[in-house]
Amino acid sequence: MTLETIEIETAPQPDAAIIWLHGLGADGHDFEPVVPELVRRGERAWRFVFPHATPRPVTLNGGMRMRAWYDILGLDRKAREDEAGFRDTDRAIRALIAEQIARGIPAGRIVLAGFSQGGAVSLYTAPRYPERLAGVMALSAYLPLASLLDGERSPANDGLSIFMAHGLADGTLPIAMGLESRDELRTHGYAVEWHQYPMAHAVCSAEIADIREYLFRVLPAPHPK
Repeated sequence: MTLETIEIETAPQPDAAIIWLHGLGADGHDFEPVVPELVRRGERAWRFVFPHATPRPVTLNGGMRMRAWYDILGLDRKAREDEAGFRDTDRAIRALIAEQIARGIPAGRIVLAGFSQGGAVSLYTAPRYPERLAGVMALSAYLPLASLLDGERSPANDGLSIFMAHGLADGTLPIAMGLESRDELRTHGYAVEWHQYPMAHAVCSAEIADIREYLFRVLPAPHPK
């Protein structure tokens, strides 16, 4: 599966990349507008990559086809999860990371990010990725297939920096799921930075400011050669 993407470069010859996955039913355009709020043009040479998920039937929505990273069988944490869907999407995301590496951006300068479903995929792929990443951002998301993490995690990303953010009034994906995922990840030794905001299943201006601070921290300006 090859994903179509939108790319925004904030300056020529980018030295870092942020691969940002949208939520259920959205597309790669969803988070384009936040780029100027995160980094002013020329302030850093970063490449934002916004892929479009492939349309697929979503069980929770009556089998309707929509852009989705995996099928959702239920929102209960005990509901069966679409392991095959996660593995399929994981291969596609790894291909996007490999493409950035081939274009000259090392894994250590790549942040994997996502909102809701996209955040869940980020939390699936990053701990399993065989090269150290710069960080992960999981916005209004949760840790999927948690029981498999111990046996599948990659030592390369042990202790990885993870930015998690959630809305206190999230009625789509309750904050309890985010908190449970945060605690699970911390139990496994990941450096989870937790933020919560008075919002629903959304993104707010205070969160954008915190994301900017996080990105500037995990993607510091490279030393002059």
